[in-house]
Amino acid sequence: MLVTLIIACEVGFWVLLTGGLALRYLAKMPKTGAAVLLCEPLLELVLLVATAVDLRGGAEPDWKHGLAALYLGYTVAYGHYTVRWLDGHAAYRLAGGPKPAGAGSGGARAVHEWKLVARTVLAAAVAAGLLQAAIWYVGTSGDTAVLRGWQLTSLRVVGIHALIAVTYTLWPKRAPAEAALRDSADAP
Repeated sequence: MLVTLIIACEVGFWVLLTGGLALRYLAKMPKTGAAVLLCEPLLELVLLVATAVDLRGGAEPDWKHGLAALYLGYTVAYGHYTVRWLDGHAAYRLAGGPKPAGAGSGGARAVHEWKLVARTVLAAAVAAGLLQAAIWYVGTSGDTAVLRGWQLTSLRVVGIHALIAVTYTLWPKRAPAEAALRDSADAP
């Protein structure tokens, strides 16, 4: 049941996002579109309550509860960012708005990656906090080792993302024009 709800929340996120952007830019109803987009956090609230009810009902803590916590952490940290990013692209494609700036190259790209790492740290902190609350909620009546394992998983995700950012810092991505000049200079 909980896995189905997690999937439903993810699908619901994209349905609300698509519907909200369609209302804003295709139907020319920006206020209605914004209202639809603002309904998205209700999905996470439903998932949070369902997870708590599942645990309170005596369910043994398992991977589903950990996945729910990671999903909630991700949506807290990246939900608004994703909506804003897609809104900028929809405005550009559908309403003649300005072209959204990309992540850039070189130092700008490295800074962008480190900002994303900060979001991942926030996601992991929220997930770890929710998992700790679940551990306290269950107390000694259940085996909470699985939930502690998911806390470690959230830290691993931060570590992997930080390694990716380090690669952009140490080996910065070149600008397309700079890469073309370098390639033409290397040609025989």
